[in-house]
Amino acid sequence: MVFKLKHLSSLLVFTCLTSLSAYAESLSVDKYQQAERQLSKHTEKLVFSTTEHPQWTDNNLLTYQSHTAQGKQFFIVDPVSKAKNLAFDHEKLAHALTQATGKDTRADQLPFERFNLRDKNSITLKITDKTYQCNIENFSCEALESTVKAGESLAPNGKLAVYIKDHNLWLRDLTTNSHKQLTTDGVQDYGYATNNAGWIRDTKPVVKWSPDSSKLTTFKHDSRRVGEMAIVSTTVGHPEIDVWKYPLPGDEHIFTIKRVVIDIEQAKVLVLDMPADAHRSTITDHVAGRDGALLDIDWASDSSHFAFVSSTRDHKTATLKIADANTGKVRTVLSESSDSFFESGVNGISWQYLDQSEEFIWFSQRSNWGHLYLVDATNGKIKNPITQGDWTVLELLHVNQDTGKLIFTGAGKEGGDPYFQYLYSINKNGAGLTLLTPEQQHHRVTLSKNAEFFLDRVSAPNQPEVSFVRSTNRKSGFMIEQMDISQLSATGWQPPNPFVVKDRNNQHDIYGLLYKPSDFDASKSYPVVNYLYPGPQVGSIRGRHFRSARGDNQAIAELGFIVIEIDALGTPGRSKSFHDFYYQNMGDSGIPDQVAAIKQLAQKHSWIDSSRVGIWGHSGGGFASTRALLTYPDFYSVAVSQAGNHDNRNYADEWGEKYHGALVSQADGSTNYDSQANQLIAKNLQGKLLIAHGTTDTNVTPYNSLVVVEALIAANKDFDMLMLPNRGHGFAREPYMMRKRWDYFVQHLLQLTPPKEFNFAK
Repeated sequence: MVFKLKHLSSLLVFTCLTSLSAYAESLSVDKYQQAERQLSKHTEKLVFSTTEHPQWTDNNLLTYQSHTAQGKQFFIVDPVSKAKNLAFDHEKLAHALTQATGKDTRADQLPFERFNLRDKNSITLKITDKTYQCNIENFSCEALESTVKAGESLAPNGKLAVYIKDHNLWLRDLTTNSHKQLTTDGVQDYGYATNNAGWIRDTKPVVKWSPDSSKLTTFKHDSRRVGEMAIVSTTVGHPEIDVWKYPLPGDEHIFTIKRVVIDIEQAKVLVLDMPADAHRSTITDHVAGRDGALLDIDWASDSSHFAFVSSTRDHKTATLKIADANTGKVRTVLSESSDSFFESGVNGISWQYLDQSEEFIWFSQRSNWGHLYLVDATNGKIKNPITQGDWTVLELLHVNQDTGKLIFTGAGKEGGDPYFQYLYSINKNGAGLTLLTPEQQHHRVTLSKNAEFFLDRVSAPNQPEVSFVRSTNRKSGFMIEQMDISQLSATGWQPPNPFVVKDRNNQHDIYGLLYKPSDFDASKSYPVVNYLYPGPQVGSIRGRHFRSARGDNQAIAELGFIVIEIDALGTPGRSKSFHDFYYQNMGDSGIPDQVAAIKQLAQKHSWIDSSRVGIWGHSGGGFASTRALLTYPDFYSVAVSQAGNHDNRNYADEWGEKYHGALVSQADGSTNYDSQANQLIAKNLQGKLLIAHGTTDTNVTPYNSLVVVEALIAANKDFDMLMLPNRGHGFAREPYMMRKRWDYFVQHLLQLTPPKEFNFAK
């Protein structure tokens, strides 16, 4: 991409924030210090009896970390005997780690978050990039040579790993450290297992191993004619220039994947008998999971064949197929299309191949609600719906092929907040639906490996968490932790206030959280700061579990604001129509619901001043906050817009084409993407706007903001701009950015002078 620096002198003027105006009154530094104390680095220290980083061992023991009055401690729970014990002697382990690492280690601050229980006397743990094996009987630790190196994908047998070298896949035998080349025809821009989605890149190969580790399925990643993106570092001297392939909406050529199977022993590549697929999946904007595993693949237990889903470029059609891993022949089972975009789950991919009975569990929103269906794998016909009703399955977690029992998470069935998540079991014939999490609160579930037990962390935004170990076979369980927030409450801390309002059309209930300052006075009138993330893939609130701090929402409230966040129309987790509300019209972004919510709350509460409203967000929220200021100039007067994708023609093709549709150009030069392009309505700016972006953001590149900046200059509009050198996408709560955000609202909504250059405590 070529960026033309027009009006260079004007741009340089705006690369620094305009100086703060002098107001007669100043906001005291005490207010900023009180606000800072509401950040998680301070509040989390005052919360005890937590259940963090849980994981189940192969023999169904639960391990987790807890913040206790004695510091950080680790526990092991036996779900059968109901015994809960310290995982080891923390003092003795600290001493052993001190000797092994050469660094002083405190028993109450052990420098790891989780450990793996090898046997009753041995654990492994990771400190920074080193793995240690510790005997917890005689308490000695030794550093281990890492069995799997960075950029490698480990086979299920734990003995083999594959990696990319010169665009080809290589195999390493972890026992002998011998290497073998598996493919030979990979070349630049057409290599095997390449992990590049444009907006995200990784060196780890994208593969899915067969259960017996004899084969893997992957692809050749074709980017030969795909356009490039470039980012330039800031330095003294010659900058680093990062150039990579990054397809955009409407591009003629996007990433495609030619699917293959590789026989490990013979180093034989078998190309599947089908055309190349578009680089798409049914649940995310990338074909690889966070661990690098190829998504939408489910191997048969005997490793002879596998099921997979091909998704069309426009995300509207998903086709379920079965491939023979020995011949490469491919058979289509079923195909399903949507008028908007097809997804195979809400929280995760929720289809599964039942090879023992030649059936599929298939997720579909064909009824307007996300449900599971039993499909005959031989003919693709639906045998029966498994779940049904005006509620949604969120994620299929486990299927027992012997008994036909499914375990899944769902929402909206139990009444109350439709975003509270619950755990259920049901038989594949649709009988025996059983609620496994009885409390009408939010449930964070961690399932044991054999799916017989689960950790259930139960809470709400305003109710501390209680943790249970429960059985999936009977309504029983026992408590292992009850969160203690007494010290936090003693500081004057208060939780957010959940509320329910109506959407813009007075049809749907809209759920949100409201934050008030701890010295709240109902006789006063407070301006509003509206935090938003518009979706479509997630909403603003992101989880209904208890947290001692939700970003800096409460911190901003302490400065003298009412902070409001909602999950508007167009966000997921409810009906398909709710999620699809502004499909092909991302300029909407649920902003009318934000306005409607604030107006309703102001009518109800005299202490909300709806004539002074500011808004901020990051990434999609950076786009939407600017959009709100430009489309509702009589309602929003201040916006802080961070890392915004202001025109999705400048963002990843997979994302824009999924939620806004294919790019269509008209004869007059306009396009269907004009309705979401902020630079096209820059002339509407009336309020105060701060645009911030990292100069080396490879997710939402800085050109997304600069096209708006150029339009604002052309329209002769005053605005403020902050370019953060050598920053990527994740600077939202970096201290400097937080301070500038707080200052901006204090100055322009409270009309007070903020303390000069407030410095956060280290």
